[in-house]
Amino acid sequence: MRARTTSEPGGAAGPPGSGHPPRGRVTLVGGGPGAVDLLTLRAWRALRSADVVVADRLGAVGVLDDLPATTDVVHVGKTSGHHPVPQDEINRIIVARALAGAHVVRLKGGDPFLFGRGGEEVLACREAGIEVDVVPGVTSAVGVPELAGIPVTHRGTARGVHITSGHGGLDTAAIATVRENTTTLVVLMGVSSLSTIVQQALRAGTDPATPVAIVENGSTPAQRVTRTRLDEAGDVATREGVAAPAVIVIGGVAADGLLGGARDGRLAGAGV
Repeated sequence: MRARTTSEPGGAAGPPGSGHPPRGRVTLVGGGPGAVDLLTLRAWRALRSADVVVADRLGAVGVLDDLPATTDVVHVGKTSGHHPVPQDEINRIIVARALAGAHVVRLKGGDPFLFGRGGEEVLACREAGIEVDVVPGVTSAVGVPELAGIPVTHRGTARGVHITSGHGGLDTAAIATVRENTTTLVVLMGVSSLSTIVQQALRAGTDPATPVAIVENGSTPAQRVTRTRLDEAGDVATREGVAAPAVIVIGGVAADGLLGGARDGRLAGAGV
């Protein structure tokens, strides 16, 4: 059965009844990088019990087709530079539907608390006196490289991992990380800023030959891995038509064949 979709965000009414309906609750669900079978069992149970699902564009949105027909789905997805439903309005929708008595599941890509603005949504719920739970999700920062055969830490290669947003380039901590070359740098939402990131890293003294891997559409049938070196990364990405969503991994762990994998980025004998 297919869940029904609300054309106007927040436009559907709460449960029928006289007077004020009982106060509902909210569950923030991390949907992982995209593959439905990477949802946790707890996430699936929350979705199956939801009255309303407020869904992002990315993540395990394929699960929406398997929800009960009575589930109301509100799409609030964003693309790079295009936010048709701003965050304040998303918060308002979640709170309003919960105050109307619904169990609202906020389905987010990746993990709610890693660049997912989940903390803001928790605060909005708590300020309105609404019970809110959080279900962790597989974060693309670790899961997507892993599915491409890239361990973000590896003994003798990288003893730590630094995760950053690529909007506007790298901050001071990220630049220091890539220059030291003992910690893997994982950049999310960085495709449009890749040339800037490369120039920042090179100016800081990073080895131009530092391996770089860019994993597009991780966990999905469209997954593609592009491997290059730091000083060529911008040109290679342009030539290959690299596009978001993608995870950028910079450091020794991105070297081709580190774990004996094939060039397509899959571990030998393993599927994605």
